[in-house]
Amino acid sequence: MEKQNRDLFAGFAGAVLLLLLFGWLARQVARHATIKFDAAIRDGLHALASPGLTLAFRIVTWLGSELFLVPFVLLLTWRLMKAGRSYAAGLLVIATGGGEVLSTLLKLIFRRARPAVFFGLATPDSYSFPSGHSMLSACVFGTAAAILTTRMASRPKRIAIWTAAAALTLAIGMSRIYLGVHYPSDVLAGYAAAVIWVMGVRTGYRVWLRRRGKT
Repeated sequence: MEKQNRDLFAGFAGAVLLLLLFGWLARQVARHATIKFDAAIRDGLHALASPGLTLAFRIVTWLGSELFLVPFVLLLTWRLMKAGRSYAAGLLVIATGGGEVLSTLLKLIFRRARPAVFFGLATPDSYSFPSGHSMLSACVFGTAAAILTTRMASRPKRIAIWTAAAALTLAIGMSRIYLGVHYPSDVLAGYAAAVIWVMGVRTGYRVWLRRRGKT
C-alpha cells in the first residue's frame, strides 16, 4: 500500500511539473518568444537534408499518423481482449481517444499557424500547436509499452520495449520538424501534453482499481 501511495504521488508530481512546462511553452509561443529557438533547430535539421533522409523521415512520420495508429490500437486492443485483459484494453482506448480529443482542443485554443513546409509537401489543414503526431504517438506507444511490460518478468525485455517506444516517438517528433510541418516547440508541447494525459489516465485507473478492490 505504501509503495502504491508513493507511485501515485510521484505520478501526480510529475504531471504537475509537465503541466507547468506546457504552460510555460504555451506562454512563450503566444509571446512569439520561441522564434529563434524554433528557427535554429529547423534550419539545423534542414541543413542535413538528403533524398534518402527525406524518404526515411516520410516513412517515420507516417507511423505517427492516424492511418497507422488507429489500426495499431485496434489490433492491440483485440489482442488484449482475447488475452482476457479487458481493463488494459479499455485503458489503451481511453488514452488514445482522449489524447486525440485533447490534441484537437488544444489546437483550436492556441490556433498557431503552420510554419513554411519543406520539400514541396502540402501544408496540413490543422493548426500547429501542439504537434498531433508527437502527442498521439507518445500516448499510444507509451501506454502500449506500459501495458505490455506490466506482467513481463524479464527486465531486459522491459527495457527493450520502453526503449523502442521512446525511440519511435522521438523519431516521429523529429520527422515533423525535419519535414517542416511543425515548429520544435510544437513537438515539445505535444510530448508534454501526452505525458500529462497518460499519467492522469494511469493514476485515475490505479485509484479506480484500489477502490474496486475495497468493495
